[in-house]
Amino acid sequence: MNFQQLKIIQEAVRCNFNLTEVANALFTSQSGVSKHIKDLEDELGVELFIRRGKRLLGMTEPGKEVVEIVRRMLLDANNIRQLAAQFSNRDQGKLCVATTHTQARYALPPIVGQFKAAFPKVHLALHQASPSEIVARLLSGEADIGIATEALADVAELAAFAFYEWHHAVIVPESHPLTAEAPLTLEAIADYPIITYHEGFTGRARIDATFARAGLIPDIVISALDADVIKTYVELGLGIGIIAAMAYSPAKDSGLRLLDNAPLFERNIAWIAVRKGHYLRNFVYRFIELCNSELTETTVRNLNAPLAAIDS
Repeated sequence: MNFQQLKIIQEAVRCNFNLTEVANALFTSQSGVSKHIKDLEDELGVELFIRRGKRLLGMTEPGKEVVEIVRRMLLDANNIRQLAAQFSNRDQGKLCVATTHTQARYALPPIVGQFKAAFPKVHLALHQASPSEIVARLLSGEADIGIATEALADVAELAAFAFYEWHHAVIVPESHPLTAEAPLTLEAIADYPIITYHEGFTGRARIDATFARAGLIPDIVISALDADVIKTYVELGLGIGIIAAMAYSPAKDSGLRLLDNAPLFERNIAWIAVRKGHYLRNFVYRFIELCNSELTETTVRNLNAPLAAIDS
């Protein structure tokens, strides 16, 4: 048994049992991947994968148990490397943060600035991704921290912490009739074509739920992944926009008006998440604390315990 075999087992699950993708991910050949799997199965005396000809279809029952152990072994191996780096190069290394466009564009710039001033030798990699992709990056070890509104708080393998609360607001062109509505109502909003976030992004599910509870069916004519695109099409007069209130800047969005209607929509929570059991370097804890001063190293450590320890 060797680490390459363990990595192949983990990657096979992550790549939905596509051996070509496994080989590409590990910079090896498909034949080499197949041989490693066969050698490991021969050594263990059990089949780990369900097969149809040469294709892998899934995990056998012993395979399912093995893959959980493999994940813990590879996580611990990475933790050893992180621990060694912590003591040999305390203020050097790499921090990978996976986040959505909204957080990267509007919430994180001041935090990133403070972090880089405190840790100039740490390479900060900021990856923009969808919430589901952020979860995948955290679970695979590709990201140290994930930040998003959706998905992170619902995954058992992740420790999630509240970052901040925010709400949606309506934006319209300066001369739009809704600027004279007082108070602004959902019924009035639903009379116009709406441009807002794509499903699964930036609290879109809460927007839909708010209209549904009121018995309204909004005419969503354009959905986008980020507020900048939404604002562009609102400026063109194609509809009114519903965006995260923090995405509006009076100075930069001079042709638009923000109709701050906090009571109309539910509050949202942006979450910070790390993989449970993943060893975090000192600068990772510091980044999290810069996001929310209440998230001290002690607080994060207490919830960042391995799953086995929590379950026992």
